[in-house]
Amino acid sequence: MQVAITGMGAVTPIGLSAGELADGLLAGRCGIRQAPWADPDDPTPNFYGAVDDRFDPSDWMDAKVIDGADPFAWFSVAAADQALDLAGLLGGLDPLRTAVVHGTSMGGLNSLMQAQWAYDTEGPAAVSPKTMIKIWSNMAASQVCMRHKLHGPSLTVSTACASSLDALGTAARFLEAGVCDVALVGATEGGYPTPGYRSERRFEPVTQMAGRHYGMSTPSADPRRAMLPFAADRSGIVSGDGSVWFVLESRNHAVARGAEVMAWLRGHGSLSDSHHPSSPEPNGTWEARAMELALADAGLGAGDVQALVAHATGTPKGDTAEIRAINRVFVDGGARDDLVVTACKGHTAHTGASAGGVNLVAVVDAMRRGRLTHIGGTTTPDPEIRFDTVLHEPRRIDLSVAQVNAFGFGGQNASLVVTREL
Repeated sequence: MQVAITGMGAVTPIGLSAGELADGLLAGRCGIRQAPWADPDDPTPNFYGAVDDRFDPSDWMDAKVIDGADPFAWFSVAAADQALDLAGLLGGLDPLRTAVVHGTSMGGLNSLMQAQWAYDTEGPAAVSPKTMIKIWSNMAASQVCMRHKLHGPSLTVSTACASSLDALGTAARFLEAGVCDVALVGATEGGYPTPGYRSERRFEPVTQMAGRHYGMSTPSADPRRAMLPFAADRSGIVSGDGSVWFVLESRNHAVARGAEVMAWLRGHGSLSDSHHPSSPEPNGTWEARAMELALADAGLGAGDVQALVAHATGTPKGDTAEIRAINRVFVDGGARDDLVVTACKGHTAHTGASAGGVNLVAVVDAMRRGRLTHIGGTTTPDPEIRFDTVLHEPRRIDLSVAQVNAFGFGGQNASLVVTREL
């Protein structure tokens, strides 16, 4: 696989562009804060990674689009435009040879929850007549297509927290097969209260309450210690919003137009863990296999990889499986105990479907600037770790080959291999 990455865009809790996101990771910014719906009189920690408060949809789209779309589509339109602009393709796409592939777990679910709340508390007249066109998971991709008048393939991938990497892998296959020349690829989660969308009603998303009841949430009272990827004392997840988009191009198309290639997507591995709805197979057997498939697709070995950005959710079971998988593939299989491993969720919270995209931005930025972000919050790594974790501050690194993981509920395992040069 030889697919060029020529543009990136992002709307996240720690930055409203890919550049701001990368800067925020390196600066150790933390987007975890008190949830917008938290009761100020309740001392119980109630954290969330909401999109940076500076986001204003009217900076990116007109009132009609804003009114007829869920915020997950707003975020997507903004991040996709940024990626196109960076690639030098804003306004310069071939409508028949451009694909759009987007990943999301919950789509416009927030609009559905808001509509049900309005119906239950205020009656039928309070329900938005545009509810149905807000909630469908394909609507972010559709809004991007309509904005740029695109008529190529438009697909929406829903593989939980692996969605971004699976969207990238799917788009890369399109490009390799000659189905398209350019692909706009992203993943988005969220749409919880944002500027211009807040209600005076005290509305708490049922998904957040359900997560707490399921034991996913952290008991920490310190937002900088609320998510501790790969830490010995990790305790749970903080959910968040985010959208990250990329421009992918076939090698021939990128070379022919003289594009600046930021990095090359070389391999994608994806499979089913088939173990449990929320917990991975404890030894990381199938997560390891996903990484091996991505390496085989790239024609590289585990010993070639210098750095890996882990999924690393900060959960006891999830991190243990991934640690064992990395040990197996890279330390045992690749004889590389100097593999450098980091993770992003201590900075951004867990941005669901877009989390793998956040990780990819971190990798591409490190290849360009020679600095790889550290693991936010974590001070004492899990004792099972047999690789080099980046703690306390970013690591200077001359990075040419890297891997990115994203693993999701339902046993969705995905991994990408990225190189600086071909």
